[in-house]
Amino acid sequence: MTPLSNRLFQSPELRQEMKVNPRLYQAMELLYMPLLDLQQHLKTEMAENPFLEMAEADVINEVSLEETTPEEEKEDEVDWEEILLDGFDQGGTRRGQFEEKEITLPTATESKDLHDHLLEQLHHLSIADRDVRMGEEIIGNVDEAGFLSCGLEQVVDGVNQWLEDIREVAEERAQVIEDAEARAEELAEIEALFRPYDLEEAEAMLEVVQRMDPAGIAARDVRESILLQLRNEGEEDTVSYALVHDHFDDFLNHRWTDIARSLGLSPKEVQDAADRVARLDPKPGLRYAVPDESYILPDLIVDKVDGEYHVFLNDTSLPRLRISRAYREVARDRNKFKGENKEFISRKLNSANWMIQAIEQRRQTMLKVMNFIVDRQRDFFEKGVQHLRPLTLREVADHIEMHESTVSRVTNEKFAQTPRGVYPLKFFFSSGLATTSGEDISARGVRDKIRVLVDQEDSKKPLTDQKIVDLLKSEGIKIARRTVAKYRDQLGILPARMRKRV
Repeated sequence: MTPLSNRLFQSPELRQEMKVNPRLYQAMELLYMPLLDLQQHLKTEMAENPFLEMAEADVINEVSLEETTPEEEKEDEVDWEEILLDGFDQGGTRRGQFEEKEITLPTATESKDLHDHLLEQLHHLSIADRDVRMGEEIIGNVDEAGFLSCGLEQVVDGVNQWLEDIREVAEERAQVIEDAEARAEELAEIEALFRPYDLEEAEAMLEVVQRMDPAGIAARDVRESILLQLRNEGEEDTVSYALVHDHFDDFLNHRWTDIARSLGLSPKEVQDAADRVARLDPKPGLRYAVPDESYILPDLIVDKVDGEYHVFLNDTSLPRLRISRAYREVARDRNKFKGENKEFISRKLNSANWMIQAIEQRRQTMLKVMNFIVDRQRDFFEKGVQHLRPLTLREVADHIEMHESTVSRVTNEKFAQTPRGVYPLKFFFSSGLATTSGEDISARGVRDKIRVLVDQEDSKKPLTDQKIVDLLKSEGIKIARRTVAKYRDQLGILPARMRKRV
């Protein structure tokens, strides 16, 4: 066996390799962008590229040229060469072309969150500073839903660590006192003031916090939160309190008969008590959560005109781009520009041309995709969700003769305003189930049928999964019981046993 050689050597190699043009990446990003992001992107491009301008400027320019006299034209003549070469950095940022204006943007008003609400109540209590510190530590460990996110042992460890750090600083300051008696008094006072907390103090202060608004706050689990809310309403001697305190597992599993037998009540009385519990808030802290403000601006509009559905792009807020006539005229005289200036002009002009073409390509691709969706899902627009047909990205891609990934980018985070409401484009895509007629039906439509069946069922005799299978089969839909169970779980519908009313 010859030993392995670790010497460097060269050898010719022939291979095929495909590299993606950087502009192709940019085109894919443009296709992926929702309308609001695209607006901001185009504004940035216009600020950085002198060859881009809004097309509406044509009308303004033509009117102003007709109304100005030759003397005024001469007086207002602009040295475009100077602007082109000196008004931009090589990075492409425009200077001196816009007046500096103070822009006032709407700002979100500060709202009181859960911690602020609890701390405000704590600081209004007539309690010792030591208790306030423990209360602040407990409130600091309450999560957004209103639950204590850690054990009381961790709370005690956390506040004691903070006390130890402060104590060390105080003792260092006391040591510099020259008078021995005064120093001893100061150290004794520090010892009393910064005495470590124990678990009993934490438990006592937790009870104080749990009596604050909202009821059920700082509980360690849902069961304790519900008990706190019932106690707050003076219902400690009620069946509802006994349900949660003594029969919580049976309560969660709707075992009304077992609970009734244990409490010596009728199943109807137990169920009425359970209904009372169900009206309580299992996560009381969420009412003080800061709402996530999200605005949807539809990218496409589907409208019915004379019995036919038409698709329009909702891009009136997008700037219509074109190559600036003035800058284009200057750029034609290439003899004036050399070196870096010539390279800069060529790069910016090519970039402007490409941007205009990419935006138009994006518009046409979106229209093609949405038009096919409308043609395929016409029954949905006419009759509703239950008439959605199965549709995949591959089918759309084959129809518009583009790659499947392109269709995926077009439909990502895009919304369409339709006569039936505003829907994400992904809504119109789903797998299909076979029917006895030979046609397929959308899985989303089947889920909606299941929801309607459950809504219309007799609560005393709820539909089992097998019964739902039989009802769907009578409508010509072939579906397995396990599929019904899966769709029911996705809809958040409980099993028949837990939906039954006595």
